[in-house]
Amino acid sequence: MNTTFAIFILFWIVVMIGLMATGGYFMFRKFLKRLPKDDGKSILDWEAYYVEQTRSMWGEEEKALLEELVSPVPELFRDVARHKIAGKIGEVALEKNARKITEEVIIEGYILATPPRDHKFLRKRLNEKNIDLTPYEPLFEKTL
Repeated sequence: MNTTFAIFILFWIVVMIGLMATGGYFMFRKFLKRLPKDDGKSILDWEAYYVEQTRSMWGEEEKALLEELVSPVPELFRDVARHKIAGKIGEVALEKNARKITEEVIIEGYILATPPRDHKFLRKRLNEKNIDLTPYEPLFEKTL
């Protein structure tokens, strides 16, 4: 057997194992999110519930703001991120008994739904829109 061919085969084995491990990791994470919690519903079930309950509360401006906030997420993952963030925004809106999704509810839900590393982008975007971040500082600190 040729040495170059043997090296190619070993390289291909390593690549395949790496790809399978990566895919397995993401599938396992999705599986864990599908497992029912104590209340009988999974994380994904609750996200879908909040999105459905608040679907009629969204206006065009609010949808555009959400779309703008999820724009830095890579296209491949944007739908998942949008759904997760919209679910958290819906949860916040229902907790506050809001009749309509407002800019304040969107910002609060976005902060709670995203990891702290994404808050830098949010701060930058809100500063560009001249939105005061003072009321949201406790939420930023809470998620750290």
